[in-house]
Amino acid sequence: MDPQSSDASTNLEKSEPSQEKLGGQVPNTKLLDSEKAQDGPAPVGPDPDDFPDGGFHAWLCIAGGFCTVFSSFGWVNCIGVFQDYYQTHQLAAYTPSDVAWIPGTESFVLFFLGVVTGKLADNYGPRWPLLFGTLLHVYGLMMISLSKEYYQIFLSQSIASAIGTSFLFYPTVAAAGTWFKRHRALAFGIMVTGSSVGGVVLPIFVQQLLPMVGFGWTMRITGFFILGLLIFGNIAVKSRLPPVKKPWSLKEYFLPFGELPFLLLAIGSFFVYLGAFLPFNFIIVEAKEVGVSTNLSNYLIPIINAASIFGRIFPAHLGDVYGVFNICIIFTLFSGIISLALWLPAASVAPVVVYAVLYGFASGLTLAIIPALVASISDIRKLGFRVGTLYAFSSFGTLFGSPIAGAIVGAQNGSYTGLKIFCGLTLITGGLFIIASRINLVGPGLLVKK
Repeated sequence: MDPQSSDASTNLEKSEPSQEKLGGQVPNTKLLDSEKAQDGPAPVGPDPDDFPDGGFHAWLCIAGGFCTVFSSFGWVNCIGVFQDYYQTHQLAAYTPSDVAWIPGTESFVLFFLGVVTGKLADNYGPRWPLLFGTLLHVYGLMMISLSKEYYQIFLSQSIASAIGTSFLFYPTVAAAGTWFKRHRALAFGIMVTGSSVGGVVLPIFVQQLLPMVGFGWTMRITGFFILGLLIFGNIAVKSRLPPVKKPWSLKEYFLPFGELPFLLLAIGSFFVYLGAFLPFNFIIVEAKEVGVSTNLSNYLIPIINAASIFGRIFPAHLGDVYGVFNICIIFTLFSGIISLALWLPAASVAPVVVYAVLYGFASGLTLAIIPALVASISDIRKLGFRVGTLYAFSSFGTLFGSPIAGAIVGAQNGSYTGLKIFCGLTLITGGLFIIASRINLVGPGLLVKK
């Protein structure tokens, strides 16, 4: 054999790093490697795998993300206020199920459009999607202030404003994910706490303004308040990595579902979102039915969201230590169990308030940590797209959950027993599918970090 060809062959073998050097025995690395190979040469710029995990620009992004999540997801978290208000004011002639289509569709649009907004963020960066989302969300709020008929409220709140919130949420998640790896769950938890704080502040803000200035000016003042937060968010949120433009393909939307762990996680998320927002939507009207005063009932949504602040931060740190899948599973199952064991038999003030606190804490973690679960099984350069794809699939749970629950209430002549059972069982089912995803990734071992 020619010595020169032998040396070239040896050098070629040395130049190809082994799978063990690139990450050890990591599940599904072949899928990630094949994705990277299909993407072609890596773009010139920062190393995608060199996460700073801190620093001024990283935490500035989280601070800006807090404001955009406050204004988008936080707004959606206070939809229970509108379910109650519309049923007793503009839309009093409609059934609870009819009214529930407004907040249900609003949540659906936020999640479903993630498959588009996440892809736009990956291709063009967060700047333009955030700007568009800001303008459309604020425009929708201003239009709600002028709305009196069902279709006007639906178009303004469930379509225009909701599309804006989607353009705000997913680019923020994708940008924040480029700055952190070791402390990603904690960073996401702090950022997504904006939705909890928004869910505390905005319902009180709206309910205090309504008797003072009326519905129209309440919406306008809220719109200007949110605009101020979003101006800072647009300045602060930026990605560490330059965008990588890739052609749009219908096929790529189905590729992640070819990965069994992703598919099982998506199904689990669907069932979680089918039931997770029902307490947010119905706890006010249900509490009034069991004798809780109107004044206290109006504060139940802020109580849930205040408790979720702690659920999003402290347990999220445990996810970095013990594994995001492990922590998510525990809190998801706990949410379903207390819905059946505590909310179902609740017939007085004390158990309703205790449930609001415990459910807020547990659901806060579940709803905040799902992007970290996706990140743990994804190429970080495709995080926006893959998170958006999973949420687009899960969004049908938010679309149908509230109307189904409203129909159950109607079928039971105003009783909320069936709604509570439906809520608890869907959350437990979602937790079981997330368990299946984890088992597919690392096996059934309880002490394995994942």
